[in-house]
Amino acid sequence: MSQISLLANSLSYIEEHLTSNIKTEDIAAACYCSKSTLEKMFHCLNHISIRDYIVRRRMTLAAKVLLENSSISVLEVAIQYGYSSNEAFTRAFKQVWNCTPAEYRKSNLKYSALFPRLLCPTTEGDPYMRERKPVDISELYDLFLERRNCYFVCTDIKCLVPINEISHKAGDLAILESLNRLHQVSGTEDIAFRIGGDEFTLLTNSTDVNYAQSLADKLVALNGNTFDYEGQEIPLTLHVAVTKQDEGILKYNHLFSQLHNAIRDGKE
Repeated sequence: MSQISLLANSLSYIEEHLTSNIKTEDIAAACYCSKSTLEKMFHCLNHISIRDYIVRRRMTLAAKVLLENSSISVLEVAIQYGYSSNEAFTRAFKQVWNCTPAEYRKSNLKYSALFPRLLCPTTEGDPYMRERKPVDISELYDLFLERRNCYFVCTDIKCLVPINEISHKAGDLAILESLNRLHQVSGTEDIAFRIGGDEFTLLTNSTDVNYAQSLADKLVALNGNTFDYEGQEIPLTLHVAVTKQDEGILKYNHLFSQLHNAIRDGKE
């Protein structure tokens, strides 16, 4: 089995069993490979362990439940995603969202898929795109159709590597801060979502380029502001670009590439 096929099968198995007591051994058995082979391949291609990926996917989906179902208790959400106590669930949730489930539920944040499902990397097309980590944004397809004449505001962290060198947790906080900034400047109907490792996009509900540019300007004005990592104030700067869907038939892969290309062109 090729690495791409093995990755595809493992990602599918994980997604189908996120609410189960999933173990790496189970995933490996389903993929007909050894645990060590799977772990090495997964980390090599995704730069994250299987365990950490599962936790991030669970907490991303749990966050959605917390915001969209106020009648469900935190403990019920914890049990749904494989945790037997509030304490264990809260530790995992805070690791991803940097706040407790209760704090997240009370916040004014709109839900965004901080860690969307990973897809297999492409081996064709633009060399730049082959270096990106493709993620699943297909659940927004209907929204893309509805807003096909609206503008996107795309962002990418400038110099994330030095932040990751401080610690990977600092890098995770930088990514979360990027999403928080998008929420901070967005209108009530604008939708933020992640399109890669440290790339996010804000889909506006406006066909006015001046509106989109005003959001981009607000994001640029925040450049250099800091976030806290264990008492250390770390400055964060974002590359920002405005784009619009190409006319014609909407294709997921084409749109995904277009958003990334807008970010790349904005750096030049």
